[in-house]
Amino acid sequence: MTEYLLDTTIIIDHLRGDKKVNSYLEKIGQRGDIAGCCCINIAEIYSGMLEKEAEKTDRFINSLYYYEVTREISKVAGKLRQKYQKKGKTLATTDIIIGAAALIYDLILVTKNIKHYPFPELEMKEI
Repeated sequence: MTEYLLDTTIIIDHLRGDKKVNSYLEKIGQRGDIAGCCCINIAEIYSGMLEKEAEKTDRFINSLYYYEVTREISKVAGKLRQKYQKKGKTLATTDIIIGAAALIYDLILVTKNIKHYPFPELEMKEI
C-alpha cells in the first residue's frame, strides 16, 4: 500500500472538479492506497472556502487520512528552511511543513507545484 500527502492545490482542484486530478485520486482509491492531508492543507483550504462549499469541503477533508504535524516535523521544516535560505532560496513556511511531513512519514507528495519543494530526498508525483 502506498501513501500520499496531497498538496493544497490538489485538494482545491479536486473540489473544483478538475478531471485530471479527480482521475488520479480515483486511481489511488481503487488501488487501496491512502491519500491524506495535514493541518496546513486544512487551514489553507478553509481560509479560501466559500460558505456554499462547506458541506462538500467537509466531506472530502473528512475522507482523507490525517497526518499529524509533530515536533519532529517542525524541526525538520525549520532546518530545511534554514538550509535553503543559506542558498538564497526563500520558501513558504507552509510548503516546507508539508514537505517535511511527507519526508518524515515517507509519503509521496502529490502536487502541481514541484518548484515549491526543491528537496531531492522528497518523492513527488506531479499532476
